[in-house]
Amino acid sequence: MLIPRQKTPDLALPLLGGGQFDLASEASERGTVICFYRGLHCPICANYLKEFEKRVADFAERGVKTIAISSDGEERTRQMAEKIEAENLRFAYDLPLSVAKDWGLYISTSRGKTSIGIEEPALFAEPGLFMVTPEQTLYYGSVQTMPFVRPHFSELVAALDFAIANSYPARGEYTGAV
Repeated sequence: MLIPRQKTPDLALPLLGGGQFDLASEASERGTVICFYRGLHCPICANYLKEFEKRVADFAERGVKTIAISSDGEERTRQMAEKIEAENLRFAYDLPLSVAKDWGLYISTSRGKTSIGIEEPALFAEPGLFMVTPEQTLYYGSVQTMPFVRPHFSELVAALDFAIANSYPARGEYTGAV
């Protein structure tokens, strides 16, 4: 389990359109929102990423960068970006499942074709949403065991406004005996 206020695992992946995403060298005023999604096969992910795309500018106004990541390869990632008509949201691909596990993501096995007729990969990571500070420490984290009931990006934007205005620290940092 990742612990708030502590360093997150490293994360360096190729970016759709070229270049490399490297969390350790990500330059932003307040951090990065990382949305791990299941892959092209997931229709709920497509709808979720459409909402994320709509909020990229809201995050940017608050000094926060955004990225969507899956274990899909470049071609499936490109198809997802086209499907959601991404213009501003960055996409990284080829997430190793060992790294997904380091981030606390759940791993699922394929059940064949989904409701939209796209084959699931043999293994893939379930969703997770994280906000990581510029120092690469965990500020916020949420992981899912399946595609349903995800955090709303509008609520995260509103929470950021509160956190910024009140210098609100990351919570859940206690690791001692209870």
